[in-house]
Amino acid sequence: MRFFLVMLRHACRNMLLTWKSQCMTLFTVSLSVLIFSFFYLIYANALQIGSELDDDLRLIVYLDEEPTPPMQEEYRDKILKFDQVERIEFVDSLQAFKRFERQLGDSSDILTGVPTDFLPPSIEVYPIRSLDSLSRIKRFSDYLQTLPGVLKVQYGKEWIERFYSFVQLIRVVILLSGSLLIMTTTFMVAHTIRLTLVARQQELELLRLVGATNNYIRTPYLLEGAMQGLLGGGLGMAALLLLFNWIKLQFAGPATTSLLSFTFFSWPVVLLIVGAATLLCAAGSFSAIRRFQIGRASCRERV
Repeated sequence: MRFFLVMLRHACRNMLLTWKSQCMTLFTVSLSVLIFSFFYLIYANALQIGSELDDDLRLIVYLDEEPTPPMQEEYRDKILKFDQVERIEFVDSLQAFKRFERQLGDSSDILTGVPTDFLPPSIEVYPIRSLDSLSRIKRFSDYLQTLPGVLKVQYGKEWIERFYSFVQLIRVVILLSGSLLIMTTTFMVAHTIRLTLVARQQELELLRLVGATNNYIRTPYLLEGAMQGLLGGGLGMAALLLLFNWIKLQFAGPATTSLLSFTFFSWPVVLLIVGAATLLCAAGSFSAIRRFQIGRASCRERV
């Protein structure tokens, strides 16, 4: 415990002595974490919205006549043969008429005298609510169109295709921003640590002469890199929380609240992102230290 406290004190001193480069590294790490977590938050909320889809994720198969019970079973078997679904509902003409009447509300009197069987019977197919089902729903619709007695298959085609394309785009952006996070954190921390090592080269040689071990020399710089990742990750997530709350205030309203429910990361996810930034920065620090030690060893061999 005492050894760790001594190493932590040395790491803090190193950071104070090189505060300009440390601030630049801290800013870079925080910005990288903010960019990555921002797009990941959008992706997480998009997944949540996709899982909460209700009637928009529904295929309505219009039939030319009322299916008999044996025909209903045949339709059910053929649908399940193509893909698993949440449920299948058969709606006859009378049920469709009553639904339409309820939807009209106070204006339902316009249906006076209209035959109750003027609407075609239909099959309502509810796919499993996931992004994979969104990608397959077009093929599902084409398959349902080939079933006997089918007049037309209707679903929210444009909305679903745009939503799926948006989620796919966010996936690509997350991969790119994640790569940016890895490269910037490891490179910037390694560069900062390397500059610190070069600036304190004579002091490190004196430590070696008085018998300091490699662990004693390396540990403060490893802690320095880890602290950069911890502080940068924490600041990045704090900035994301402020940005998230500001965006929610801009779109606050009863209509938006009822349609979309945006949520922030849970604590385990926040800790996971900050922990990943800490490990990446520690890895960059370790890379700089390892190369420096090898270089010093080769120099002594030449002497």
